[in-house]
Amino acid sequence: MSRSWVVVPMYNEATVVGDVIKGLLPHFPHIVCIDDGSTDGSPQVAIEAGAVVVRHPVNLGQGAALQTGFEYALQDPELHAVITFDADSQHRVQDATDMLARLTAGEADVVLGSRFLDDRTKISPLKRVVLRLVAWQSSASTGIELTDAHNGLRVINAATLRRIHLRQNRMAHASELIHQLAELKPTIVEHPVEIVYTEYSKSKGQSLLNGVNILADLFLR
Repeated sequence: MSRSWVVVPMYNEATVVGDVIKGLLPHFPHIVCIDDGSTDGSPQVAIEAGAVVVRHPVNLGQGAALQTGFEYALQDPELHAVITFDADSQHRVQDATDMLARLTAGEADVVLGSRFLDDRTKISPLKRVVLRLVAWQSSASTGIELTDAHNGLRVINAATLRRIHLRQNRMAHASELIHQLAELKPTIVEHPVEIVYTEYSKSKGQSLLNGVNILADLFLR
């Protein structure tokens, strides 16, 4: 049998990560949370909820947390795929299961979530413009036509994952990942997903300024 692992980067998410894990477990029994230097007790909450926790002693950034999660999952000789899933409750489990089903059916090697393929995600016009600009920049520089280049919900098969090595520790890791996929040339499809923005998730970095920071990170790195 093959297995999928859910990789959840985590930084000071004690108030929400337990519910995120409990929502995932009925569908994904193998979950690893990468604690990126939390100071609020997040690791214990995640362990009590049923996840494996790997800890960074200091905050290194989401890109570093994902790479650690990838390396952990790749130790499983029966690994089939990883699902990257945010700890702040903005992703839907149903979207993740649907994306994994498409990969398992052989439709693609990589399934990327997009909030712009349907109208479920409620997003301000200005933020929409910024995110579409990020997607345009990514498509122009990689040749991969995407509608949403910085969506954290992804499914990647094991063969592709073994060849991914993220070096951008912070938000530019998402664009770095697309650049590496462009070089590796796996089969990629986008899948419509809903991003649930809450006051909590926005306070954790889902603001309009974050999109501007992504652009700056890309062009100034």
